[in-house]
Amino acid sequence: MDAWLTQVTEAIGLDPKTLSDADEAEVLDLARIAAHESGERTNAPLLCYLLGLAAARGDASLAELARTVRRSTS
Repeated sequence: MDAWLTQVTEAIGLDPKTLSDADEAEVLDLARIAAHESGERTNAPLLCYLLGLAAARGDASLAELARTVRRSTS
């Protein structure tokens, strides 16, 4: 996580360690999928927001949510 993102993460009350390197790579790949497969770049941040909401519910891990996104777009 770069310095800017670390600063913003702390400002919104989260520990920068909340986002692991593996999770960062997963989220960026899902954003790429959203932008490229949908043809709308604006879907990337929206999908990431929705993934955050789904993850906060605690029903599924990021890995499970990622598999669901990949299945739904293939």
